[in-house]
Amino acid sequence: MADPSETQQFVDHPQQQQQQQSRLLEILNEPSQWLKMLCRELNTSFVLGVVLVYGLSQGFSGSLFRVVSDYYWKDVQKVQPSQVQLFIGFYYLPWIMKPFWGLLTDVIPIKGYRRRPYFVFAGVIGFISSIIVAAHDGISAVWALVCLVGVTGGMAIADVTIDACIAKNSIEMQSLAPDLQTLCGVCSSVGALVGYSTSGFFVHHLGAQGALGVLALPPAAVVVLGFVIYELRTNKRQHEKKAAMEKVWEAVNGMYKTIKCPGVWKPSLYMYFSLALSISTHEGQFYWYTDPKAGPAFSQEFVGMIYAIGALASIVGVLIYQKFLKNCPFRNLLFFAQLLYATSGMLDLIFVLRWNLKLGIPDYFFVVMEECVSRIVSKIRWTPMIVLSTKLCPLGIEGTFFALLMCIDSLGSLSSKWAGGMALHALHVTRTDFRNLWLVLLIRNALRLATVSLIFLIPRADSSDVLIPPNLLSNSLKNLDTEEEGLQLASVNEKKREEERLGI
Repeated sequence: MADPSETQQFVDHPQQQQQQQSRLLEILNEPSQWLKMLCRELNTSFVLGVVLVYGLSQGFSGSLFRVVSDYYWKDVQKVQPSQVQLFIGFYYLPWIMKPFWGLLTDVIPIKGYRRRPYFVFAGVIGFISSIIVAAHDGISAVWALVCLVGVTGGMAIADVTIDACIAKNSIEMQSLAPDLQTLCGVCSSVGALVGYSTSGFFVHHLGAQGALGVLALPPAAVVVLGFVIYELRTNKRQHEKKAAMEKVWEAVNGMYKTIKCPGVWKPSLYMYFSLALSISTHEGQFYWYTDPKAGPAFSQEFVGMIYAIGALASIVGVLIYQKFLKNCPFRNLLFFAQLLYATSGMLDLIFVLRWNLKLGIPDYFFVVMEECVSRIVSKIRWTPMIVLSTKLCPLGIEGTFFALLMCIDSLGSLSSKWAGGMALHALHVTRTDFRNLWLVLLIRNALRLATVSLIFLIPRADSSDVLIPPNLLSNSLKNLDTEEEGLQLASVNEKKREEERLGI
């Protein structure tokens, strides 16, 4: 006679398997349910815009641009790494102009639309610039730089247009602010993963200059987005010059009034120094990576693969923030993230000094490990700063002010690039001489550690707290009429009420 307990185990075993399969399906279905929730609470066309701008324009195009342009300056223009660092600094000029683009999108509609025309304009600039630099052989370094700045300009204008929508929605639906940044981070990381994975292939088969032609495809998609994305047309005659200038002046006054608040300028100052003090050594390391004598002589395909694996690690960093860290106080989170950032930088120093070989760790394995650690820590450090930035934007000029905050970040990145270029030049790091590269890395890591002393500038609040008074600009911006503005970023019910009010 069979043991009743054994019989019960046989009965329970299929039930356990069924429960495990059901749980697995729930986990696999969780991302799609999350996207459906965002589409339901916001708007499908807005979510599509985030995917195209952050995933295709910034993620794919930005990552491909990074690798291809590095090889273009090194193999086609044949310039020194310190010069390339200075050239790359100019890439940030369109991003520094984000407040200007933000003013345009907030207060100067074109044909009654505030967002759609600027997507088209951004795509056209990026498309033309990519075609020119890819099609003209023997183009001078100056004109090549102008075209490459045009490519980044297209990315910046598209970015500020979608960021205005994100900032507005983060204010109106504060509970979704971390989810929106997670969506942006995932799209950017997935796009970067594809871009980095294919960059080596494009450089190898098309050459560095020919591969720049691939960068024309994402701007073309942004042009299409400008025609298909849903936006209510404003009925007021805000295209008149006098009315537009009054709105610009009101927006500028609102920005000035907001930035004077200690709760705003202090974290903005921290974000600038956290970027500027981490001087960039990327070009010196890139030249060393690909040098056949002094460095490990990585191939074009492997360089792209390094960055692709790093992009995958960035997704892990975003998921770690979303799952475990999004409710942590900003000051505590950024304090430990900055410490990790400084510590992880020592891996670069170990690699350049070739201590990894003394420890028996191959170059290929160590550089992948270093890239993964660096990307995860960078995302954990960067994502809460973006969430914090959205919390500092007053309603009414959210696009303009968020652009101002991103401008400050771009100034920090520009300072980092130029300071790194000067450090490489001062310590005589060239196309073939890398003897002092380790010293530049040591200085960079020391400056990263010094940034921890500025953590008192960050508020102790978390992502659910209100950081600025809701009525801060209620009087000065009473004429901006934000209720009619922009893409439909509110809930479905709010969207229907807006359509009924306008008689649509």
